[in-house]
This record gives sequence, C-alpha cells and structure tokens, in this order.
Amino acid sequence: MSKQINDGPKIVIVGAGAVGSTFAYSLLIRGLAAQIAIVDINKDRAEGEAMDLNHGLSFAYPTRIWAGDYSDCKDADIVVIAVDKGQKIEQSRLELAQGNFQIMKELIPNITEYNKDCILLVVTNPLDVMTDAALKLSGFPKSRVIGSGTALDTARLRYLLGEYLQVDPRNVHAYIIGEHRDSEVPVWSLANVGGIKLRDYCPICKVPYNIEDFDRLFLKVRNAGYDIIKRKGRTFYAVALAMTKIVESILRNENAVLTVSSYLQNYHGVSNICLSVPTVLNRNGVRETLEIPLDDREIKDLQKSAAIIRNVAESLRL
Repeated sequence: MSKQINDGPKIVIVGAGAVGSTFAYSLLIRGLAAQIAIVDINKDRAEGEAMDLNHGLSFAYPTRIWAGDYSDCKDADIVVIAVDKGQKIEQSRLELAQGNFQIMKELIPNITEYNKDCILLVVTNPLDVMTDAALKLSGFPKSRVIGSGTALDTARLRYLLGEYLQVDPRNVHAYIIGEHRDSEVPVWSLANVGGIKLRDYCPICKVPYNIEDFDRLFLKVRNAGYDIIKRKGRTFYAVALAMTKIVESILRNENAVLTVSSYLQNYHGVSNICLSVPTVLNRNGVRETLEIPLDDREIKDLQKSAAIIRNVAESLRL
C-alpha cells in the first residue's frame, strides 16, 4: 500500500495556516493527492495539522500526509505557497506586499533548490504581485507559475448572481478579471445564464434588469473578503475549495477554464504583469489565456487594474 501511495501525485503545501491546512483537508476528502507534505516555520503547527488529517484517513482516501521540510519539494507535482502574514483592515496593499515579498525571497530559493520542474501555485497576498514575484524569483517558465487569482471572486459573483436570479450558481457564467480584490473588474458584457445574456434572462425569471442592482452586487463581491475578516478574522473555506479546483484541473489534465493569475502579454493592451483572466489549465499548467471580448469600459478598467499592480511590483523592484 505504501509503495502504491508513493507513486501517486505529490503536493507540498508551504504554510500551515488557516488557508494551507484547510486546503490540505479539501485535498484529502477529494482524494486528489497520494502524498501531501506540509511545511511551516512552526514545525509543531505543521505536525499537528498532519496528525489531525491522518486520524481521518479511515474515512477518506489512501493518502500519505506528513510534516516535512523544503527537501520534500523534490519530485512534487505542485508546490503551493500559502504563507501569508495576513492583512490588517487598515493595512495598504503596498505595506502587505513589502512584508510578504521578504518571505517570498526566502522560500522560493528553498523550493527551487530541490525542484525546478514543478508547478507553483501562489495564494499569498497581494496575490497578483506575489505571483509575479514567484515567477521572477524562481525563473520558472511562465506556464508553471499560477496564482489562485480571481477564481474565488468569480465564484462569489456567480453565487450572488444565482441568488438574485434564483438559479443554480453552477449555471451562471460570469467572470471577475484583473486584480484579486480592490481593482477587480466584473465582465457584465458576457454574463449569462445557460447562454442567455442577463438582459434577456432577467424577464424570463421575472427579475428586474437593473444596472444599479448589479453594481451593488459587485460591491458585495469585491468587499466579501474584508466583510468576512471583520466577522471571523480570516477567509479560508472558499479559497481552499478554489485552490482544490485549480489543482484538480492540473492533475487531471482537464483543460478547464478558470480565472487564475498568470503572466499576460498583449492582452487587451496589458503586458508584463500577472493578472487574472479566463485561462485554460492542464497538466503543464497554463495552456493558454483566452482573450475574451470586452467592452470599452471593461478594457479601461482592466488596464487601470494592471497599472495599480504594476506600480506595487515596481516598488518592490520586480
């Protein structure tokens, strides 16, 4: 049994905080990884998380789970960077970036010392800047450095639209692109239910097509993370599920379309920065970014989002 387990997909999670540990739990109950190594500067925390997960193996899938160190990155298919100092409500994007960039400068060389062929999945905030930092610091191909991006923001939008339209959110097709959080952009021009655009679908379900309602709904999406933090201190369940879907798309070679953050070049005038757009993911990481049609306002807002992220990246000399 041990040999069979060791032959399966291996994922290393760097960071045993709320996001990293919840992600490990989600991986376990989905049976996506045969091996899960948890690495954290707090060794006791990593060991405690591994013990707790191992005690549930009788109810899950055969998985080898342990508290490891950076040497365990060897032969990993995916290394997930979930280290984060955590953003205080009053803290600026730049202040958060400066603190977490110092962490990235230490941990990326520790990963690449043992593995230069894996895919890096970044969850550390500010997400897009840290994805760009991981790309530059690792020297990996652009296809193998991915940020969780607006996959969660897109899910939040679909959930709230589903509530508004009284339809299963899995049948709502709408995207959030650009930066994860503050300057993110809703793509209203393409939003649809079952291929029927919002303007035409609303009369079908007897719901008003009201731009002001949609703008208020978007504000709930954009501020969701802050609202949750005010109430419970951290967000981790939904982002862990988004991470799990990203990993599933990679390991199962799904060619799934998800709004993850990756390096963009000449995308509606945006270049040389990591931002989220609909992206095809498979076993090699990013297969391609899809240049979806946007209206003039959406293009302008995307370019504004890119400029904001670029300014922060340049302040870190990326």
